[in-house]
Amino acid sequence: SLALTADSSVWSFGFGYFGQLGHGDEQDQLLPKKIVAFAGQRVIDVSAGLYHSLALTADGAVFTWGKGESGCLGHGEDLSDQVLPKKIEAWAPGAGR
Repeated sequence: SLALTADSSVWSFGFGYFGQLGHGDEQDQLLPKKIVAFAGQRVIDVSAGLYHSLALTADGAVFTWGKGESGCLGHGEDLSDQVLPKKIEAWAPGAGR
């Protein structure tokens, strides 16, 4: 599960096996834990899938993390699981969509 607070902090909790909680490991979290990778960024929206998570920042960047199988994280040929939020470069501001 993901939660976005009024101060733009992102918190996650629950099943962490594929890294979808974004804490750099695959540990389950029984209580909400702040995702420190977003320190200094203004996150405006989050979404949680079964085994992956997404965040949108105010500057238009999209970050994904969790199970990378079948390209569901949007990182091109990199199908590896991501245990920390990783920016989707194809949608990075100024990437020439």
